[in-house]
Amino acid sequence: MSTMSAYISAAATEESALQGAANTVDGWFAGITEFFSGIIFATVPLGDFDAPVVVLWSILAAIGFTIYFGFVQFRTPQVSLEVLRGKWTTEKDPGEVSHFQALTSAVSATVGLGNIAGVAAAVSLGGPGATFWMIVAGLFGMCTKFVECTLGVKYRYIDENGIVHGGPFQYLKVAYHKLGRIPVAIITGLFAIAIMLFGVVGGGMFQSNQAFGQLRAATGGEDGIFGSDLAALIFGLVFAGLVGIVIIGGIKSIGAVTAKLVPAMAIIYVVACLIVIGVNFSNIGEAFGAIISGAFSPEGISGGVLGVIIIGVTRAAFSNEAGIGSAPIAHSAVKTRRPISEGFNAALEPFIDTVLICTMTALVIIFAWTPEYQEALDAGGAENPVGLTSAAFDSFLPGFNIVLTVAVLLFAFSTLITWAYYGIQAWRHLFGTTKVGDTIFRIIALTLVVLGCLVSTQNIFDFADSALFMCIFINVIGLVILAPKVKEEMKQYLADRKAGRLLEDPEPLPHELAERR
Repeated sequence: MSTMSAYISAAATEESALQGAANTVDGWFAGITEFFSGIIFATVPLGDFDAPVVVLWSILAAIGFTIYFGFVQFRTPQVSLEVLRGKWTTEKDPGEVSHFQALTSAVSATVGLGNIAGVAAAVSLGGPGATFWMIVAGLFGMCTKFVECTLGVKYRYIDENGIVHGGPFQYLKVAYHKLGRIPVAIITGLFAIAIMLFGVVGGGMFQSNQAFGQLRAATGGEDGIFGSDLAALIFGLVFAGLVGIVIIGGIKSIGAVTAKLVPAMAIIYVVACLIVIGVNFSNIGEAFGAIISGAFSPEGISGGVLGVIIIGVTRAAFSNEAGIGSAPIAHSAVKTRRPISEGFNAALEPFIDTVLICTMTALVIIFAWTPEYQEALDAGGAENPVGLTSAAFDSFLPGFNIVLTVAVLLFAFSTLITWAYYGIQAWRHLFGTTKVGDTIFRIIALTLVVLGCLVSTQNIFDFADSALFMCIFINVIGLVILAPKVKEEMKQYLADRKAGRLLEDPEPLPHELAERR
């Protein structure tokens, strides 16, 4: 009996020490987050509301691109679908992965917990009206994705080992080259740091945090088998180990895994959403009414309409990543001779991610918005946004929280492996490509996956948002500078498609001839 008592006492002491360490890490992380957010989210007064400049910049740029490219994302859905199914590509085209694999690799980083936890966070903060502005941001963000992914392929290069190097690390050099070598190095270096930070926090810590939060909630909460900090640590170690196995294989390994995982996950989640929407079909008009009225006459939201727009745009950016510069990294590896083809392909992402899946999630939450649900929210449920979505599903599909838990784990896993790839590209831009360097980055990234299970959700959200919008600010300026070159590519592609010449090598464009001279 004394031996058992000693064992229990030692375990309690160990648990207490782990809790203290977790609190220390969380406090340290909160201090860094507060400092970083204060710099990135500088505001300008608009009426009675202080609006973050960088958020306004992201949506205004997306609207500007849409107008400049003649609303291309709405005019050419058939072109996008042709590219996706590989109608105009051959096995001889340069690159590493197919259009479908490039899309699923990029979508695996966007369709995930941003659609589950991100939407719940948006609706809990901004009410149903935040959904409307998420949809608007997604529709305009399609054109931003179109531009950045075209440039990601256009300025890529393929090394002697057949490995593709593309994305913003290449096209930003071109965009800012007139500033001189040193300013370009500083700008691209800052961008690489920002995208790496978002990768290990938003693409790593947040995923493991919400995956564990959902697993804990589905197994009895703090009184269940995963209720302790020790369980959180063990889960983080196992999850990080599984991620580590996949990311060693590079983009081909990631593409092969996500091509299987993403469609399966999306089907499970979308079917569940459709079931709930079908059951509540008679209430769908009322739900959309709440979304529209809340978008233009929100109650209790700081800043009124502008406040809810900021919430919607911010969560949409976290969800679909349009303008961050992350997706062009995955898309740059595509097999194609025509860079613009991948722009058409990538334009589908924000539509799939935000317009369709985020809207479905929001409808499920709105249908479940009962007094009891509000009580759970008021009691601190917003700290675990994925739990809010889970509770909404469970109110219509009892026991579905188990299925959702599996989907959340797979969503988190696919997002983690893709963002690990993005992050290592940023690391290589800063420190070069070496086996030792790659190993150091992977150790850092996987360590943060473990820590993500031990720190608070809000700190992760705030830090990830700061890194995300730092990326957007730098990247979108570069996209604006290079937009005329994308427009030339678009015109030639659509003309060649009409003439049936897409399987032929494209003629050099005026700016390409000028560059050769």
